[in-house]
Amino acid sequence: MSPRTLALLVVYTLLIGFAVLTLVPFAWMLTSSFKTKFDFFNSLFLPAGDGLFGVAWDRLTLDNYRRLWLEHGVPRAMLNSFFLASVTSLGATLSAAMGGYALAKFPFPAREWLTTLVLSALIIPAPLLLAPGYQLLFQLGLLDSYAGLFLPAMAPAFGVFLFRQAMLNSVPGELIESARIDGAGEIRIFFTLVIPLVRPMTGAFLMITFLGVWNNFISPQVVLQSPELFPLSVAINNLRGIYGSDYGLIMAGTLISIAPVMCLFLLLQKEFISGLTSGAVKG
Repeated sequence: MSPRTLALLVVYTLLIGFAVLTLVPFAWMLTSSFKTKFDFFNSLFLPAGDGLFGVAWDRLTLDNYRRLWLEHGVPRAMLNSFFLASVTSLGATLSAAMGGYALAKFPFPAREWLTTLVLSALIIPAPLLLAPGYQLLFQLGLLDSYAGLFLPAMAPAFGVFLFRQAMLNSVPGELIESARIDGAGEIRIFFTLVIPLVRPMTGAFLMITFLGVWNNFISPQVVLQSPELFPLSVAINNLRGIYGSDYGLIMAGTLISIAPVMCLFLLLQKEFISGLTSGAVKG
């Protein structure tokens, strides 16, 4: 066996081992979502029985999913999450792209100072902003509304810096000047020239923001009080009982919550990777 073949064998063995470690929790969650309360605590994956492969297939049930759909308002919560994630990701991506474009391509006196301010905002831990953010939303009358979740997420410092770096490397200044000489306005230049050149970064940041909002749990808990406004993350958390929890029901809800974003990531993973690698550290 050649050294190259041996190295490939070791690499693929490690990759398979890590893949198994990653997928085992998902397999446990999937099987648990079809089990009753009794089988949840008495079998690790599938309940043992006299069926095919030694599994009691007749004891598996779809009752957890039926209860989620009919009794616990999961369809409404899922629509709320789609609405929140879609609107926030689109708005945040657009505003971050505009901010990054301005910092990268517009010479104005305070540009370096604003760039430093954006970088400084990146080091502030998000939990420290919960209390002042809540007070500001209360004073503006935006509590218990989606606007209280949209507006604070519309200008992310992380996104502005990412787009600044991408536009410094992917958008030639000569191309912008040529478009201006030809009579194109700034808005037209931005949407027809700049955005297509940073499309990988746009897709990657759009997906990052969508996933972040979809999985966000703390902010909706703080801002929203009406159950009909809760996103899916909060609705799943509310499945816990006061004196006990139906873990099969919780596993079914968790599976429903991660399935859409997992499919989205698997479909767009090439664009996601190319977007993250399209920027550089050129300053």
